[in-house]
Amino acid sequence: MFFLPHASSASSSSDRPDAALDRLLRRLVLTGLALVLLVPLARANTDALGWLPLWLVGMPAVAWWALHRFRMPGRVVLARKAVRRRGPQARRLRLAPVGPSRAA
Repeated sequence: MFFLPHASSASSSSDRPDAALDRLLRRLVLTGLALVLLVPLARANTDALGWLPLWLVGMPAVAWWALHRFRMPGRVVLARKAVRRRGPQARRLRLAPVGPSRAA
């Protein structure tokens, strides 16, 4: 089992993940992907584990993504920053309270 130091919320988002764990997870993802593509038995569904591509590709890929602190790909982040408004926050208009209308 790996025990990694817990990153505080104050740490910078540009911190690099552990290189050895990054390499290990990348190899697990690529190995699992090769197994699923080349070995038909690796695409099976077992009673003990369930759907094998989930465990061979999906779970290592999510762990690798989590190691990088769930960063979005570059284009998506840039598109979000471009759309964001920089002006002041919109305010609601305060209307006079509407009471029952009086017939004249």
